[in-house]
Amino acid sequence: MTASGHPTDDLVVANLALVGYHVSEVMMRVPPTVTRDELASAGSLALVLAARAYDASTGVPFARYAALRIRGALLDELRSMDWATRGARHRARELAATNDRLTGALGRAPSREELAQALGTDVTAVDQARQDAERRVLSIDATVNPVADLLSDDSPGPEDALLISERMRYLRAGVEALPDRLRQVVEELFFHDRPVAELAAEMGVTQSRISQLRTEALGLLRDGLNASLDPDLVTTGERPQGVAERRRQTYFAAVAARAATSANRAAMTEAVSVPTPRRGADSGRAVGAPSRLTSA
Repeated sequence: MTASGHPTDDLVVANLALVGYHVSEVMMRVPPTVTRDELASAGSLALVLAARAYDASTGVPFARYAALRIRGALLDELRSMDWATRGARHRARELAATNDRLTGALGRAPSREELAQALGTDVTAVDQARQDAERRVLSIDATVNPVADLLSDDSPGPEDALLISERMRYLRAGVEALPDRLRQVVEELFFHDRPVAELAAEMGVTQSRISQLRTEALGLLRDGLNASLDPDLVTTGERPQGVAERRRQTYFAAVAARAATSANRAAMTEAVSVPTPRRGADSGRAVGAPSRLTSA
């Protein structure tokens, strides 16, 4: 316990080093016009907000959860000063997602021609999107208040909150539905922060095999979520009628079924928690008070 004795304060104090680590990592990749103080302020606020929102019952270590929040806040801070238009950033994100998807499917980095074909465009557009992703030129007249921007971003509206909740439900279902070996790799590496070497020794395989299993699991997990949430992004197997593709489709169905069961369970819990009005009570008056009709 710290001197404050407050759980939230304890989490913040114990994990302050995370802010410095991620700020230092970002500072190595941005122009000198970006000040460390601006990023440190955004990262510290993200750490505090993460401590307030953390739910230990999820089983996710706080350090990992906070690291995601801090990195997101730092990216938001840089984005608020970025020259790029929303369209340019969208193209850069689309290129990155397509590159990751093809890398998982091909087992290697895709060529510019393969990226262009997957995106339905030409190589010139791919090169332009790459330039958009790599450029770090900042607008000299950016005047966004970083603290206000962070507070706004960390307070999603009802629609955003619903979408996030839905994706988290499918993510949990996707992990649970993975084959045992793949699920073990995902849970140990990402939920329990196990080193690759340690996990490889425990499972009796090489470290490169763990990396292969991780790539396979993440690719299957990504397609499992997209099969229900965004089918257009699902990769097509080389043999649509083959055994491997049938197993993928079975996994997709299992993810959808688990997510639906989780949604139904949550809906039932919410319905049970709603207080039932006492029978015979008129709206707007106390129970047991005579109504005008009976007293007339």
